[in-house]
Amino acid sequence: MRDGSRPQPQRLSRAAALALLPLGGMLAAAVPLPGKGATITVTVTELRNAKGIVRACMTMDEDKFPRCRGVAGAHGATARAREGGVSFTFEGVQPGRYAIALLHDENGNGKADRALGMMPKEGFGFSRDAKVRMGPPKFSDAAFDIGAEDRALAIRMRYML
Repeated sequence: MRDGSRPQPQRLSRAAALALLPLGGMLAAAVPLPGKGATITVTVTELRNAKGIVRACMTMDEDKFPRCRGVAGAHGATARAREGGVSFTFEGVQPGRYAIALLHDENGNGKADRALGMMPKEGFGFSRDAKVRMGPPKFSDAAFDIGAEDRALAIRMRYML
């Protein structure tokens, strides 16, 4: 434009704009939203009964593991126990290194009951099937990495008594 005026943007006809709407919707669905986080699905297997609830804690806090209460950024969930197993879904999980701890709170009292002050009376489980020796496993034994993609994990419930 030699006369100093600015070029006008081209406009689509109404019919062309309407024709492109389905394509725009497909593109939006295919591109993940920044900062949305991953969806982590945890399947808990080998519950011995349908009593009480199953509590799950997923945390990045190495010092607080296996606890969730009052831990910033931790993901906690509960589900009614079902014979065989239950599932949990954690949404919006940001990339990082996490560990999961499970408790089958059979009497629903909100804590891990113990016999003789040490031995768990109720079921427990940890990501990566981390072994329990004289207390819960270290964070590093249960830790796994989460990226931007959704992920599914299975954790086996274990019982000592």
